[in-house]
Amino acid sequence: MDQQKKRSGPLSGMRVLELAQIMAGPTAGMMLADMGADVIKVEKLPGGDDARGYAEPRVNGVSAPFLMLNRNKRGIALNLKHPQGREVLLRLVKDADVLIENYRRGTLEKLGLGYDVLAQANPGLIYCAISGYGRTGPYADRGGFDLIAQGFAGLMSITGEPGGPPLKTGNPVADINAGILAAAGICAAYAHKLRTGQGQIVDTSLLEAALQQTYWHAAIYFATGESPGPSGSAHVLTAPYQAFRAKDGWLNIGGANQANWERITEVLGHREWRDDPRFRTNSDRLRNREVLVTLMNEVLATRTRAEWIAAFDAAGVPAGPVHSIGEALEHAQTQARGMVVALHHPQAGRTQALGCPLHFSATPTAIERPAPLLGEHTREVLREAGYSDAQIAALADCGAIALAAGA
Repeated sequence: MDQQKKRSGPLSGMRVLELAQIMAGPTAGMMLADMGADVIKVEKLPGGDDARGYAEPRVNGVSAPFLMLNRNKRGIALNLKHPQGREVLLRLVKDADVLIENYRRGTLEKLGLGYDVLAQANPGLIYCAISGYGRTGPYADRGGFDLIAQGFAGLMSITGEPGGPPLKTGNPVADINAGILAAAGICAAYAHKLRTGQGQIVDTSLLEAALQQTYWHAAIYFATGESPGPSGSAHVLTAPYQAFRAKDGWLNIGGANQANWERITEVLGHREWRDDPRFRTNSDRLRNREVLVTLMNEVLATRTRAEWIAAFDAAGVPAGPVHSIGEALEHAQTQARGMVVALHHPQAGRTQALGCPLHFSATPTAIERPAPLLGEHTREVLREAGYSDAQIAALADCGAIALAAGA
């Protein structure tokens, strides 16, 4: 695709340098790219993004996790430990709006590429740093991983069944949410830049991304001084609001208010539960949730999941199946929302990816290119920056850059 061709999306015209790998930073870059930004993924040499090394699963030898998080980006390979590689980055920074990095604090500073240096080259640069614990505080110099952040932020103490061992969420919620927060912060800083021309640092972390997920639980602690524990699939503030077992599988039922609770008693054929002192109010139901769940499961076991969902839907009660990942991805609603897209990769062939979860009526998003080969767009990007083919060849010969075969 010709980069000079105007891309669709609300961020069309934004140029981003993504010096990030694995998940949090690439998630932020992917979201910006889906919304129209020109995201140039700057991969380290040797090897590139560490996600390329994830051995399983692979699609025709290409890492499936790398393919998932790096679509819609152009890719260059740059050796930032080489003085000429650093010179290339500084040249690219001059025309960039945003730089994203998720190194440990101080790493780029040691290379002579900290924010102070980059801001001298481009005062309007938005420098987004994603780290384990943030750029301030006693843990600022520590590295971070999703698992560690989930434990540190208390998420593992509220995940799982009561009495069970601490569990992380099934997905890397700290990593993904840190990327989402970074993208939101970048957009806010970009709005400020468009008004003033001024760049700034956007700073977030896996710790804060994990802590943000504890709104309800933090409210309980602040109000009572007590730390809530795990409650399985149940809600900490309302009941019944959790997974229940039907005759042939699991479904979720959301009795999040009194009206829904009364409708649930109608569907289950037990109107008398409304006046049962154990279940009359939400507070009563929370105190007696174990008994309530047992009674509801006894009734739900008599019919199939589909039958119950149809009955709850007809009564206006929020309910839905507990899907496998495959069932969720193949569902007609998922497909109708464009959340599964097809791409063609030069090595992997036809692949599928998750679509963009944001929809704009006037500036629609577009997923137009697969994840790049290592160094696939190095020549293209450097030409745009004013390098001649002879200069590009010399940079490749000295190891400052790498070019994909045939690029």
